[in-house]
Amino acid sequence: MNISFFRQIFLKNLFMISLGEKMEYINKILWVVATVLMMASGIYYTVKLKGIQFNIGKIIKSFYHKKDNEITPFDTLMLSTAAKVGVGSIAGIALAIYVGGVGTIFWVWLSSILLAPNSFVESCLGVLYREKDENNYIGGPAYYMDHGLKQKKIASLYAILTFFAYILGFLTIQSNTIAKSLEEYIPSFASGILVAIITFFIIYKGLKGISKFSNKLVPIMGCGYLLVTIIVIVKHFYELPMIFVSIIKAGLNVKSASIGFMSTLLIGIQRGVFSNEAGLGTSAIASSTADTNNAIGQGLVQIVGVYFTSLVICTSTALIIMTSSYQGQIFPNMNGIELAQFAFREHFGSFGNTFLIIIIVLFSFSTIITGYYYGESNMK
Repeated sequence: MNISFFRQIFLKNLFMISLGEKMEYINKILWVVATVLMMASGIYYTVKLKGIQFNIGKIIKSFYHKKDNEITPFDTLMLSTAAKVGVGSIAGIALAIYVGGVGTIFWVWLSSILLAPNSFVESCLGVLYREKDENNYIGGPAYYMDHGLKQKKIASLYAILTFFAYILGFLTIQSNTIAKSLEEYIPSFASGILVAIITFFIIYKGLKGISKFSNKLVPIMGCGYLLVTIIVIVKHFYELPMIFVSIIKAGLNVKSASIGFMSTLLIGIQRGVFSNEAGLGTSAIASSTADTNNAIGQGLVQIVGVYFTSLVICTSTALIIMTSSYQGQIFPNMNGIELAQFAFREHFGSFGNTFLIIIIVLFSFSTIITGYYYGESNMK
């Protein structure tokens, strides 16, 4: 009776709204279902693997490799991190704070910790069921769905969806972000051509060229972003205790299980998943390329990527914003980057705006390079 009642409400609402609103409505429902399933799997593997994401000693040891390895565990970490640390780690977190409040950051943290075992499991499977592609290994969910589950159709569906999601989706978003960031200095068509040319000279060398590029770019942009964050932390050190308390209190504000709380929870988990990609299968694509048969080690390495993206980079963005006077500011047609620009300008003046543009371009470009490889491996 109750199920029928809720189904009637759902169908009534769906037919009474416009196409755009229908898509938004369906999107929200799918996110609720996906959130429940991913969190449930994360909790299941946390228990089953005895809290593998908390075993810091094993995680550190997993970076050991032979000197003659062509693609090392560290290389695969840089490859996957290059895809994870995109513009969503800045604009996405800013938008989450603006729309869902500071409590969303608590759920970014918690979901990252609970979802880390998903990244571990998929990365292990990536190594176990990969194939040899010329001189390199290639793998990912499409490969272990095919060879492990013996589900060729599901594997093909995953490969097709991932190919279009990255090549026609994520890559175009990142390219558009670069064009928008530079449009005051360079016409959009010119920046588009420039990105295409630079991308070509990196990807035409294949996996080794992409890996070599990621190894150089990720540490540079990561360290640069952390250095700026440390400067902000030092200047506002006395505010940090209250900031962390406010994040936790807002995240756990479950008064009457209100819609506001559910919105905060879902937005936080969504941002966590979008930033660290734990459970989406992309970590497995990167892990499969390693010149090692240590599947467990590769899984542990990818846990570091989850933590670095969500607990370090996303938290850095949150601290930069929350130490500014962003509250009370109104941003028309908000998409996140405006709030980040406001915070950087307040902290560093004109340099802050310039630095943010540079970091957005680097974050976006790193995603383009690795995203291309993800698309190519699934196309194969």
